[in-house]
Amino acid sequence: MVGGFELAEDAIHDALVVALERWKSDGVPDNPGAWILTAARRKAIDRLRRETARVDKERAAARIRDLEAFAMPQRDDSLSLIFTCCHPALRAEAQVALTLRTLGGLTTREIARAFVVKEETMAQRLVRAKGKIRTAGIPYRVPPADAMPERMPGVLAVLYLVFNEGYAATSGDAHIRRDLCREAIRLARMLTDLMPDEPEAIGLLALMLFHDARHRARTAPDGTPVLLEDQDRALWDSNQIDEARAWMARAATLRTPGPYQIQAAIAQEHVAKPPTNWRHIRALYDSLLVFQRTPVVRLNRAVALAMAEDEEQGLAEIDELAEALDGYFYFHTARAELLTRLGRVDEARAALDRALPLAGSEAERAFVRRRRAQHP
Repeated sequence: MVGGFELAEDAIHDALVVALERWKSDGVPDNPGAWILTAARRKAIDRLRRETARVDKERAAARIRDLEAFAMPQRDDSLSLIFTCCHPALRAEAQVALTLRTLGGLTTREIARAFVVKEETMAQRLVRAKGKIRTAGIPYRVPPADAMPERMPGVLAVLYLVFNEGYAATSGDAHIRRDLCREAIRLARMLTDLMPDEPEAIGLLALMLFHDARHRARTAPDGTPVLLEDQDRALWDSNQIDEARAWMARAATLRTPGPYQIQAAIAQEHVAKPPTNWRHIRALYDSLLVFQRTPVVRLNRAVALAMAEDEEQGLAEIDELAEALDGYFYFHTARAELLTRLGRVDEARAALDRALPLAGSEAERAFVRRRRAQHP
């Protein structure tokens, strides 16, 4: 409505304050969202009127007229906002950070932690990104079809990161943030509706559904993570797994493989009936390396190798990544698991000691302490 992040955020904050005051006495309205939007529009108009002494009065008056005449949106504009945040005029890290802030609802501190930068640095990046959108006149809309291909990689990456933050939170007490997982899946569904023949969008949706289907089994009653091999499969959502498989079948008909489809195929193997086909998983990671030859993918491929046929060789390949992944929590927990399997208890204990300060959430710290207690 207002055409800019700063005024929109200020107006919404003002409206929420009014809601907190009035709803205590008047009760929650039948349509809280519409109430907030109406109140926010009025607050935005009030702010523009107050600012007419400091800015061009004619321009401010025109914006006020537009706001007063603006019809309340009858649709979800989330995709428009995602494509705005993922405009190619913005740097890749700014695209991701801005979407995590505006749509994912992450705090600046949480985003800074995910990017491994200081909170002040991330705050400055967000301000610059919002300013870029304003000064460059980037429109708040889903782009035309001919502009979709250049935007799609950024949009998919952002949705994947939002989901990952929900799947394994980088901070806080809880290991899983279901609100972020649900929001990422909702937006991925909207994207597949918008582009039904985009195989990577379909693959990403399937990947999210496979992972999210296990959410009830992924934590113990005390909130600590449960390894996949120890999860109670009866708690998995079989309907969601079936839906993910159907999406995978749809993607296969499009005959354009990509990294999200491959990752979804790996997730599909993990929810198949035991025993897990680790040889196939290792082969899928070999395919994924063609698209994403990153240390994390190499780590996962080494784990699959260890589980499939050769624990010693898998551990050796993991150790080759020590310099690149020394600050990565899951590098040390993966080493600890393999060292435990090989009976090298002292080294497993040391790996867990290294992992503990790298844990992002209290649930992860509790998990490491529990595993550490098994190696006194």
